[in-house]
Amino acid sequence: MQGVERLSITLPAEMARLIRAKVEEGRYASNSEVIREAMRSWQEREQAREERLAAIRAKIDEADNDPRPSLSGAEVDRHFEERLRRSLATRKDHA
Repeated sequence: MQGVERLSITLPAEMARLIRAKVEEGRYASNSEVIREAMRSWQEREQAREERLAAIRAKIDEADNDPRPSLSGAEVDRHFEERLRRSLATRKDHA
């Protein structure tokens, strides 16, 4: 392996037992292999998290840059109260 760096880590006893058990079961050739797979999984989760955050930030920027006029809190309340009223009326008609 090129670019390999040796690290010494400290883990809770239960994690260390789990790693050794997976090696003893034959699922992995070494403790390092277990740790490398765990790190790859962590990297994938972190990448997915970063992508979700970027998408959220993009939506916020889009909303901030929306040229339509902002609504007051009262206008938003009226809008959703009207939607609720219509929804309840529709349900009553179908009951």
